[in-house]
Amino acid sequence: MEIDPMMHLVSARTLFSTLLILAFAATSMGKPDTMNRDEIPEQYKWDLSQIYSDWETWETDMGKLQEMMDKYQEYKGHLGDGPDVILETEKLGDDLGMLAYKLYTYPSLMYTQDTRKSEIQGKLQQVGILFAQFGAATAWYTPELLSIPQETMEEWIASTPELAPYKFNIMETYRLQAHVLDEMGEQLMAYSSQFSGTPQSTYSMMSNADVKFPEVTLSDGSTMKATNGNYEYSRFSHRNQEDREAMFKGHFSVFNDYSNTYAAIYNGILQRDWFRTQARKYETTLDAALEGNAIPTSVYLNLVETAKKGSGPLQRYQEIRQKVLGVERYRYFDAYMPLIEMDWEIPFDEVKEPIVESVKVFGKDYQKTVERAFDDRWLDVYENEGKRSGAFSMGVYGVHPYMLLNYTDTVNDAFTVAHEMGHTMHTVLSHENQPFNTASYVIFVAEVASTTNEAFFLDYLLEHEKDPKKKIVLLQHEIDAISGTFYRQAMFADYELKAHKAVEAGQPITAETLQGLYLETLHDFFGDSMDDQEWYKNTWARIPHFFNSPYYVYQYATSKAASSLIFEKMTNGSKKERKAAVENYLELLKSGGSDHPVALMQKAGVDFTTTEPIQAMVDRMDMLVTQLEQELIKAGMLEKM
Repeated sequence: MEIDPMMHLVSARTLFSTLLILAFAATSMGKPDTMNRDEIPEQYKWDLSQIYSDWETWETDMGKLQEMMDKYQEYKGHLGDGPDVILETEKLGDDLGMLAYKLYTYPSLMYTQDTRKSEIQGKLQQVGILFAQFGAATAWYTPELLSIPQETMEEWIASTPELAPYKFNIMETYRLQAHVLDEMGEQLMAYSSQFSGTPQSTYSMMSNADVKFPEVTLSDGSTMKATNGNYEYSRFSHRNQEDREAMFKGHFSVFNDYSNTYAAIYNGILQRDWFRTQARKYETTLDAALEGNAIPTSVYLNLVETAKKGSGPLQRYQEIRQKVLGVERYRYFDAYMPLIEMDWEIPFDEVKEPIVESVKVFGKDYQKTVERAFDDRWLDVYENEGKRSGAFSMGVYGVHPYMLLNYTDTVNDAFTVAHEMGHTMHTVLSHENQPFNTASYVIFVAEVASTTNEAFFLDYLLEHEKDPKKKIVLLQHEIDAISGTFYRQAMFADYELKAHKAVEAGQPITAETLQGLYLETLHDFFGDSMDDQEWYKNTWARIPHFFNSPYYVYQYATSKAASSLIFEKMTNGSKKERKAAVENYLELLKSGGSDHPVALMQKAGVDFTTTEPIQAMVDRMDMLVTQLEQELIKAGMLEKM
């Protein structure tokens, strides 16, 4: 799964160091039979003129940004002069951030639609250079702010009502200062950053640039190289189990042959994380990873343990799959094969109505905004030469979000539109109700809106679909989403925690150690529902998140669980209870980043300090697996178990 690259808005002081990181129809015509962007009808392409009418206007704003940056420097040495200076600085920071955001997103989206244009790359570099200069020139801000006693700052904020919108982010700076070192310590940490990324880059080079995947001979005599893409294709498309097995063994031969190397690389990640944890005076690597967003460690631990205990529906699903697929031995690579072979196309022009109708529960204003997204060219729909792959929603504060798609008329593509529309509506409501300073929302909250939208879209399709085979396709889609987004990510979170704990305990990290931990975790979640589990001992080495962003993937699982509980509250219970759940959910979307994510979730009725949201996800999985079983029996594809 792709990390959603939707830009999270941040304050001006951090904007310039993080802005380059992206995580965000009319008559029915069908998918255009062209890859030439100029030949694709305008209604299927986003309208970037709503950001800037032309490059000349963009260049003018680049000059304005430089002037504002120069003005910002004049406040250096004066933050302690009083609350009025703090307020002026914060307001200027907002203006800087909003303008910089527009200046970045315009060429960024231009580049996204055609990555071959070097002149656009030049524009992006131009913005990047300006941001880097500003970041270096404003490094004074945080130390100077922290030189003001927290009690004094709290008094200033209390006596200056206009500072209220900035209180949360200012207080966050003070909250996190406990783990800031003295000048010499911070200098040493800065020096260490030069090599701390080496394990990650080594993994990337090993797995992408230097790897040599073997050729595999398939049952029909043809050959296929067992690359990442071909292996993924095989899991979903090769109905002959022998072909799936051949591709699996060919693909993972690389990870098996170099298991000691991958273990050594991952040990570098683990040791780096433990070094940072001790240097910044945290107790554990988990504490260090979660403190930034004030996530209690109990949230992580509750997820892992409750998902593990609630893995029964996941195992039952695998047993059903084995029977339907008719395989004697059910293996890892069998878990992705569609249960039904059918060509079900959903043209883009047929997606708007069901998506709009599926979110009726959120009110007419919400629906009208979704319609605007379709009608006012917020979306870039079809693939064209040079266009980047995947999908995302990127907000532009003061304008509106833009959605990237690469639509190919599949059921999965339809759900992708619903998913990204959830992000888009989250951004719209946050921008409408929050100042720039608190319009940002972190990944822990971000994926709730997208997966909630998907849940309502699925509910709508199931309610209106009469074809039993299509119902099976829809149910498998959602069950697979829960398997991949909830159970699999919880399993990964369990493995990461065990590996980091081993380092914290001073245990040696070898290939055998990591293999043992992974097989233990795999069995905890899948039990005996998969055969030949020893084959999978090195499959952990294929997961880039372990090497790129430790302690990150658990948020996919918590988001999926949160959306499940929210969906349940909005669709069950009394009319009054459902209405309250809808209002709480919309308030969550409007809140942006105005509070810590766990606190925001609690206001929406999801308390991650308990196991309730995780158990709700387990219960939904159980319900869907039962529903799938019943539909398969009706279709004559499965006998009663």
